[in-house]
Amino acid sequence: MLFGKRNRAVNRIMIVEDEPLVAFDNEHSLRDHGFVVVATVDSVADAVRGIAEHDLDLVLADVNLSDGNGIDVALAAREKGVPLLFVTGLCPVEAQMLAIGCLAKPYSQRDLLDALAAVDALLSDKPAKRIPRGLSLYPPK
Repeated sequence: MLFGKRNRAVNRIMIVEDEPLVAFDNEHSLRDHGFVVVATVDSVADAVRGIAEHDLDLVLADVNLSDGNGIDVALAAREKGVPLLFVTGLCPVEAQMLAIGCLAKPYSQRDLLDALAAVDALLSDKPAKRIPRGLSLYPPK
C-alpha cells in the first residue's frame, strides 16, 4: 500500500502500574492511538500471570509496585521473550540488562507515544524519528 501505514512491531501492550490515574491515562491514550491494551494490572503477581497467559508485543511497567518490584515483572517478560519498557521515576541499574528502555516519570502522553514509536523502530531495526526527553533505549544485544 503506497500511502498506508506500516504494520507496527508493537501493538499488543500490557500496562503494569499501581497509580490508578497514570494507568487510566495510559490505557485510554494508547487505545485512542490504535494500540491494543491487553491488560492493565497493578501488581507483580497479576503482571507475571498476565505475561504467561497473553500474547504481548510489549510490557510497560513501573518499578515500584504495591506488592513488589518491577524487576520481577521484567524477569518474567524476558523469560517469555517479551520486550519491556520501564516507566518509572528512577530507572534501576538492572534495566539495561532486562528492558528495552526506560521512560522517566513524569512524562506526557505525547512522550509516551513517542517512546513507543522509538521502541517500535528499535524492534524493527529502523532509526527512531524522535527520542522523547526522559527516554533511554537499550538495544538488544
